[in-house]
Amino acid sequence: MCKPIKSVQFIEIHAETSGQRIDNFLINHLKGVPKTLVYRLLRKGEIRVNKGRKKPTYKLQSGDIIRIPPLRLSDAKTSPARNHRLEELLSKSVIYEDKDFLVVNKPTGIAVHGGSGINLGVIETMRSLYPLSKRLELVHRLDRDTSGCLVLAKKTSILRGFHQLIRENRIEKHYVALLKDRMANDKIRVNAPLLRNTKVSGERMVCVSEEGKPSKTVFHRLERFNCCSYAEIELLTGRTHQIRVHSAHINQPIAGDAKYGDPVFNQQLKGIGLNRLFLHACKLRFQHPGSDEPIIIEAPLPTGLTQVLNCLRSENDAC
Repeated sequence: MCKPIKSVQFIEIHAETSGQRIDNFLINHLKGVPKTLVYRLLRKGEIRVNKGRKKPTYKLQSGDIIRIPPLRLSDAKTSPARNHRLEELLSKSVIYEDKDFLVVNKPTGIAVHGGSGINLGVIETMRSLYPLSKRLELVHRLDRDTSGCLVLAKKTSILRGFHQLIRENRIEKHYVALLKDRMANDKIRVNAPLLRNTKVSGERMVCVSEEGKPSKTVFHRLERFNCCSYAEIELLTGRTHQIRVHSAHINQPIAGDAKYGDPVFNQQLKGIGLNRLFLHACKLRFQHPGSDEPIIIEAPLPTGLTQVLNCLRSENDAC
């Protein structure tokens, strides 16, 4: 149960927390308080920094004083119960760990964080598994249906280091995917700006638009089958749904993509056992933000996706 805050709190920010976004800091500090309440308090100016309003994206500075108003028990919900099956699954999915960060081979179907009707995601579960890592935070995100390499920082200084690597485009991100139709070329470069949009229903969508942010993706053909291609994909930028939208933009949507894909193609692949999005974050390459040591991390392809490939290889006429 989240304890109520009966009187105004003042929190001073120290060097270890400097550089962290205020919304992420508050969500971690006010454990059990709904994110919607945190954002509402920021929006209304009830949470203030140095006596002034701040946007959720504000990055805290050493010496900042945060004012947090009293919070009633009715404002804060009971923390979700631990999911021991999920904890066991994710503990077995750790593929790299040192004193500064860890990497999970995230299974498909698991959100990276709770919210929007999801009680527990990867970050909440990993915090339960690593209670001594008080600053455990997501370095980046993966879509719920995408599997593969997901990095979590154990220290704020390491999180800032990773974010600097991301800003400077110094993290190589490689994925593998099964694409509709046969890639005519060994390599396809896509340079198409992406704009985040929202449907009337409230569903988040992304589209190619001149008004969007610059987005670059490179597709490398690995194998060709009768109805599809297996490709390695390098992200040169990191926009929401970038690979899925760019693959659809070149008329080669990803197998199993219910949002941007081809329903007929999806049904064909379902007939040979594909019951998920065929998109997997297979490799990361970067310099360790704490030691500058070269790091290469590879996440094995999930068994279900390997079986689909084997089926396509052995029965090239199946689809």
